[in-house]
Amino acid sequence: MTASEDAYIVVLTTFANEHIGKRIIESLLEKKLAACIQVMPIQSYYHWQGKIAEDAEKQVMIKTKKSLYKTIELEICRLHDYDVPEIIQLPIEQGLDAYLGWISESCDQKKKQEP
Repeated sequence: MTASEDAYIVVLTTFANEHIGKRIIESLLEKKLAACIQVMPIQSYYHWQGKIAEDAEKQVMIKTKKSLYKTIELEICRLHDYDVPEIIQLPIEQGLDAYLGWISESCDQKKKQEP
């Protein structure tokens, strides 16, 4: 598949529990739903149940194909411990052709994974 045959996206999510975050990341990579996942520490401030809350979290940036978004959303919801996890999709408008091609190759669920 060439870089132009599918749209590319970044999916953002967050987690506070390291164990939950690791399970989500490993699952997405093992199922070839993501080419690359980056994790950064953040401090989140938000409205929740009528109060302003604050948490130390990790923000997760998932590089993938748009066609995989719904499956990624379902997988994050299945594994996450939040009642309402952040799951948002951002388009990748442009990128290095070789990098976008690598995303396609890495997320090719038809290819057999090597042992």
